[in-house]
Amino acid sequence: MSAIRSTQLFFAASQYAAATVTAAIRAGQFGPRAEHRRLLVVSDTSPAPEVGTPLDRMAGFDSLRTEFDEVLSWNAFISPFHPAGWFPREQDTLLWERYLRLAWGLGDGPVEIACESIQANPSSAVAKIFGESPIHLYADGLMSYGPTRSKIDPLIGTRVRRLLHLDLVPGLRPLLMTEFDVEPEVVPTAEFLKVLGELAASAEEFAVPADAPALLLGQYLSAIDVLTADEEQELHLRMLRGTVALGHTQVVFKPHPAAPVGWSRALEQEAARLGADLTVLDAPVIAEVVYERTRPALVVGAFSTALLTAAAFYGIPVARVGTQELLAALTPYQNSNRVPVTIADALLPALEDRAAVTSWRLPDEERVRAELSGLVTAVGFAMQPQIYPRLRPAAEAYLAAHPAAASSPYFRRRRLTALALPGALPAQFDFIPRNATVRRIARQAAAWKRGAEQRLPRGRAARG
Repeated sequence: MSAIRSTQLFFAASQYAAATVTAAIRAGQFGPRAEHRRLLVVSDTSPAPEVGTPLDRMAGFDSLRTEFDEVLSWNAFISPFHPAGWFPREQDTLLWERYLRLAWGLGDGPVEIACESIQANPSSAVAKIFGESPIHLYADGLMSYGPTRSKIDPLIGTRVRRLLHLDLVPGLRPLLMTEFDVEPEVVPTAEFLKVLGELAASAEEFAVPADAPALLLGQYLSAIDVLTADEEQELHLRMLRGTVALGHTQVVFKPHPAAPVGWSRALEQEAARLGADLTVLDAPVIAEVVYERTRPALVVGAFSTALLTAAAFYGIPVARVGTQELLAALTPYQNSNRVPVTIADALLPALEDRAAVTSWRLPDEERVRAELSGLVTAVGFAMQPQIYPRLRPAAEAYLAAHPAAASSPYFRRRRLTALALPGALPAQFDFIPRNATVRRIARQAAAWKRGAEQRLPRGRAARG
């Protein structure tokens, strides 16, 4: 008797994510096709998915479609609820599993889940519904190098078998889910590039300058409250001014799909003032399709993953803008964008530094391990010390060996003080023991001072 075929459910919310899992499948990382029924479940977690274009209806999807037996919509399944907010009640999970098995024809056989961002929906919801299924996480961006952004239920975390990720920073090991001893596994770059090539060949046509323009990447950071709308528009203008200052007169701006139209208009006006030819690329294609169709002379952005795919996979020159201001703006310190911004700031050249942009090359793996791994580990521990207590010795060692790091944009004195890490106190006070009692007394003294100031008349408090 032949073995029962398992069903593999692949959840994807973007074309880039679907390309990543397709590359992993073709590389044999999900076993022989004959042994599995493969379903791709697409979702749109944007604020208004009803006005967007679903992943499976985007141009170029046919090149990915062949790897799956069926394509389903999570949005349609849970309608009218929003996929980012819906989560089953604890007492209803068994009912939902039965309903999903019936609706999707899964039968009673084994089910495996491949998904992104296990701490967010819809991945969290699906992991809860299929409470006994093994989970394969895949990461399509720089966040895989950072810590898990919240504590994961051990009943879910212990079922995660591996973390599939792209080798965006060769030599840097992902931190995500290592609290459950989840091993990272690289999706072969060659296979991923082959998938992107097919995607570009079948994507819709779009008009961009043929002679190696500079490409500016918009991220829509105001939508996640990292910047205000005015600050983000100014960030885009900085990209344009810096790019033109380097001598690029053919410029393409790729806005985030949900970004306001007004930002593009402001860039067009600034380009006219600077004497540059600006093309706004509003076609629904990922940046990598642009790399395949038109090799840009330079890619500029804040901390987009596409900066690293340009540098690591295509050898295209890149530059960053505004990362230090973003590090200061990210709140709370645990913000999951902190490690991606840190990597971009520490690894990539600043757009305003002409010499650095001209001479920059992606460092080799040994240099990354020597110079970047310690920083990312220290930042990761400072972000999530309760999830990664085992990283304390490495964080202390890094900060002790790099005293200037404590006053750099990567760390905050208040955070270092709260965690009793090197650099928390001025050097002349290093003799004070770093223990809980000292920290408690310091907090009490600060509270007493604030209370005394509040009781004083305003003028006296200000002078004091």
